[in-house]
Amino acid sequence: MAADIDHRTPGWWLQICDTYPGVFMCHRKQNSFSNRQQTERLALVENFKIEYNKLTKPAALRGISFGGITLKENYKMTIAYDGSRYFGWEHQPNTDLTIQGKLESVLSLMTGTEVEVIGAGRTDAGVHAKGMVANAHFETDQTTEEICQYMNRYLPEDICVTEVRVASDRFHSRYNAMGKTYCYTCYAGDLKPVFNRKYVYVLDQTPDVEQMKKAAEYLMGTHDFASFCSNPKMKKSTVREVDSIEIVQKGAFINFTYHGTGFLQHMVRILTGTLLEVGYGKRTRSPWKI
Repeated sequence: MAADIDHRTPGWWLQICDTYPGVFMCHRKQNSFSNRQQTERLALVENFKIEYNKLTKPAALRGISFGGITLKENYKMTIAYDGSRYFGWEHQPNTDLTIQGKLESVLSLMTGTEVEVIGAGRTDAGVHAKGMVANAHFETDQTTEEICQYMNRYLPEDICVTEVRVASDRFHSRYNAMGKTYCYTCYAGDLKPVFNRKYVYVLDQTPDVEQMKKAAEYLMGTHDFASFCSNPKMKKSTVREVDSIEIVQKGAFINFTYHGTGFLQHMVRILTGTLLEVGYGKRTRSPWKI
């Protein structure tokens, strides 16, 4: 067992060290390993990480390195942003104007190492968020409140981290997401929506809301929504479950709210456009083939 394990080491850590002592011994002699030994060491380290992730670690061990393995914490973040000037959530090859890119830049600056931020979804260009959930693994001696303050200090004014919490090691914002809600707002008033113009779609006339509600019933449930996806080269499954569609008119504003397990590229926009065609009488609300 490695010399840096002393009497103050928690019992759960000693148990793991007894199970995987080679993690520490190999760390000291890795330069003299053969290829076979190096392969065995890597497998041993991976098994160690699996066992380690099953444990509840004391906060005092955050950021400490044992035998070359750093104990990183998994942080869950809730984020709000105005997507008007961004090319969506996900990294783009020729621009730094993405939400994911901005978050990773600030966290990398804070920690001094490269940090990957995983989002619960990938919003399209121009889409805003009130409660996007993301997570990232990194080491820091700052509290969750200090992390939140640091990020908001250096993020652009149109991105705000509303909460940072320590999550379990296995938490994954995308795989553990229970559902997603999208709201698309249209405006059918006589006057220009000066102060809301960036957040609504202006209609030339008021559609028949009741007809749209009836048509929305055919879209709910589990279907192949390939015809409602703007990406014709989609390789993954286009089957999605939309469990609710609410259409509510409040004065001159009409809100389309969709909730489901996930949505395809531009799916919400295309769904809304299709329902508007029904509201204008350009499309029947008979059962659609989807």
